[in-house]
Amino acid sequence: MSKEITSVEYGLEKIFEGAQDFLPLLGTDYVEFYVGNAKQSAHFYKTAFGFQSMAYRGLETSSKDSVSYVLKQDKIKLVLTTPLNSKSPINDHIVKHGDGVKVVALWVEDARSAWEETTKRGAKSFMEPIVEKDEHGEVVRSGIYTYGETVHIFVERKNYNGIFLPGFVEWKSDYNPEPLGLKYIDHMVGNVGWGEMNQWVKWYEDVMGFENFLSFDDSQIHTEYSALMSKVMSNGNGRIKFPINEPAEGKKKSQIEEYLDFYESPGVQHIAVATDDIIKTVTGLRARGVEFLSAPPKAYYEEIPNRLGEHMKMMKEDLAEIEKLAIMVDADEEGYLLQIFTKPVEDRPTLFFEIIQRMGARGFGAGNFKALFESIEREQEKRGTL
Repeated sequence: MSKEITSVEYGLEKIFEGAQDFLPLLGTDYVEFYVGNAKQSAHFYKTAFGFQSMAYRGLETSSKDSVSYVLKQDKIKLVLTTPLNSKSPINDHIVKHGDGVKVVALWVEDARSAWEETTKRGAKSFMEPIVEKDEHGEVVRSGIYTYGETVHIFVERKNYNGIFLPGFVEWKSDYNPEPLGLKYIDHMVGNVGWGEMNQWVKWYEDVMGFENFLSFDDSQIHTEYSALMSKVMSNGNGRIKFPINEPAEGKKKSQIEEYLDFYESPGVQHIAVATDDIIKTVTGLRARGVEFLSAPPKAYYEEIPNRLGEHMKMMKEDLAEIEKLAIMVDADEEGYLLQIFTKPVEDRPTLFFEIIQRMGARGFGAGNFKALFESIEREQEKRGTL
């Protein structure tokens, strides 16, 4: 299959000549978290990450069983949802998993077709197509289950001009800290159980028409103590990228095993968000209390010029500043990238965020895997879970 690579604002988009994309995805619409206290979680994401108040649904809007706060930064929309009584099934999710991602919503032209095409290919239905209306128009949504209890909701909003979705009102707040330069979701990583990675790779291929365009095995992703395997799935236009991880045998417990122990099922491990200026973004995040993994050793930074090779000539960032902020650097044939990972953003060692700046590179920082996982293992050792 011939293909041409071009660059677009969502990232690197792949155009497949002659391919029939039965599930055209326009981008990530929103990510919904089920959390124990949405009001406090919203305050955290505004304060620490620079998200802005966008929309609200709760008792004041006649929602009697749950409350949701919608936050926005550039193209990223987070929805934080909490149950309002003990009978809500949302409670079961929170008790089992803690705060975590329930919904990865995908923006589509036709939510009915998306549901029909995926369910006939074997997807388990989460929500049949429904039409939601208010004075601003209508939205069609449908949904399917993916790994664990995570779901994809397809959102068709071409006939809607409201603030977010019907049932939501504008959330006006006097407290809106400055954004920190987060632009869009670059990729989202899922952790699955032993021997399940290839099963879910096939599911994304067969059910959603994705392709596996990068693979890493335990010979590439390992340290002295632990290992994992990963395959990166991408949709036809390259706007949606879902790496899928599974544990591999090692001397001690891997980060994937730790996640599965505490999340108690497969689920979203981390969300990678893009920035155009990682030094400015990370400086701001650190100043607001976001905690990052410990820095690689000094030898790692001394080797950066060798690792980058010819790409070193185009590098604008100051290496001393990169080292000071504990940012990691990697390169591939197309260019280089800079990345850094937060510590888990809740008490269970589960969900965390990656901040990434791509300077042409299409990869996922393979050259940083060893240093990254050693940093994670240092945290695991402190928690007694290595």
